[in-house]
Amino acid sequence: MIGSWVSILPPIIAIVMVLATRRVLLSLGAGIVTAALLLANFAPLETLKGVWRAMTVSFYDGGLNTYNIFIMLFLLLLGVITAFVSLSGGSAAFARWAVTRIRTKRGAKLLTMGLGIAIFVDDYFNSLAVGQIARPITDQHKISRAKLAYFIDSTSAPICVVSPISSWGAFLIGQLALILGTTAAVSYSPLTAFVMMAPMNFYVIATLSMVFFFAWTNNDFFEMKKHEDRAMIEGELYDQNKEIPGQLKEEFPEHTYGKVRDLVAPIVTLIAVTLGMMIYTGYKEAGVFDIWAIFENTDVPFSLVIGGVTATLLAMLLYILQMKKNETASVSWMGRAFISGVKAMMPAILILIFAWGLTDLIASLDTGLFLSTMVERLNIPVTFLPVLIFVLAGLMAFSTGTSWGSFGILMPIAGTIMVNAAPELLLPALAAVLAGAVFGDHCSPISDTTILSSTGAGCNHMDHVSTQLPYALVAASVAVIGYIVLGLTGSVWIGLVAVIITLIVLFTYLSAKGKQRAGQIA
Repeated sequence: MIGSWVSILPPIIAIVMVLATRRVLLSLGAGIVTAALLLANFAPLETLKGVWRAMTVSFYDGGLNTYNIFIMLFLLLLGVITAFVSLSGGSAAFARWAVTRIRTKRGAKLLTMGLGIAIFVDDYFNSLAVGQIARPITDQHKISRAKLAYFIDSTSAPICVVSPISSWGAFLIGQLALILGTTAAVSYSPLTAFVMMAPMNFYVIATLSMVFFFAWTNNDFFEMKKHEDRAMIEGELYDQNKEIPGQLKEEFPEHTYGKVRDLVAPIVTLIAVTLGMMIYTGYKEAGVFDIWAIFENTDVPFSLVIGGVTATLLAMLLYILQMKKNETASVSWMGRAFISGVKAMMPAILILIFAWGLTDLIASLDTGLFLSTMVERLNIPVTFLPVLIFVLAGLMAFSTGTSWGSFGILMPIAGTIMVNAAPELLLPALAAVLAGAVFGDHCSPISDTTILSSTGAGCNHMDHVSTQLPYALVAASVAVIGYIVLGLTGSVWIGLVAVIITLIVLFTYLSAKGKQRAGQIA
């Protein structure tokens, strides 16, 4: 069953169930049990061992799993920071300040998009930090949490996958070094190849262009339109009957002592300390002050925890400084805020634990390897290899919930195929792997970055998945057109022109439909 078509059943079951029932933990649990049964050949005791491994791999995997533990600790710290910022009145003060300077809904959306692009060092960091900064502003302008989650998710991974100065860039440049080192067909360095691949990543270009279009205009479609209409007309930014990861349930005392610094100072400290620790840990491991070597060797989760601890202590200190004049401030409220912040993040952490467990079992089933070997068995014309690789990478990331896993499996395979079949299409094919993996990651309800984007935005996880999915599919369709044209012409630039023309046609159509709808309402 390992490495066969049966290996795709667990992710399919989990994804179909989560889309049908919208009960994330139940669906992930069903996928885990199915995978454990297949790995154990349906032996009951071995199946129980597989389920136990899935539920504990986040904490222990042949040793203490510090990577995942630090991510979970950072989530808890972020919940505590959010609680103290709310308790001190910093969120309300920042919202009052921001609404006097960012006076339009368009401005709030463009700010969110800009932050998503500016914080490019890591997708986890991006997903959570952008939500903390932008949420008070988007709430004030009645932008739905689903729309905020879309902006966060559709800028974090896409910008990281084309930025050489990021945790993603460092990993991918390392992968390229291994691939390019085995062939004499190319003469450029891994860094040069990575930079050259950026305009070939048609999904990223389409996605970022769509984010800008939807930030600039009030056009929306499918489920997203329902969320935006409800936010604007009824003032409901999210469905209050659904579980919202990261949403505080504690009602804190209202007061007027909060200041903008009570929110800005902890967030700026979080960003500065985390970035500083990333540079420090990278330099410590690399031994040389080289920016590429630093980001290749940096310890992102540990840096996030140090940044989170520092920002949490500062948020607490700022609240303590209020105690002399704020009659509602007390030590007991500090304890309640701490507990409230931890409790708010528990749903997101549970989803992550289940998703990581399922991903581990899927890796043991060699699901990704099965999907990738399908390409080698099919006698596909070279012309259609870039688009096929894009679709396959998307299916792999969608099924496994990990874009990095798809990079690691499919990039060497795609590299080998293209070096032997069409060396001139090597970089476009590798770019198609990156593009497809990000696309699949955007669509997958079991992706950790999708989960964290929901958490950062304070949006129900399945509401985020169902509203982002149509946008991701449209961007993928644009990318497919680009890769088909690229394969037929052999020219990256003609493929890019095809993408741009398709986007112009799409945006013109959506703008016309938006004006028509506005005229009907008037």
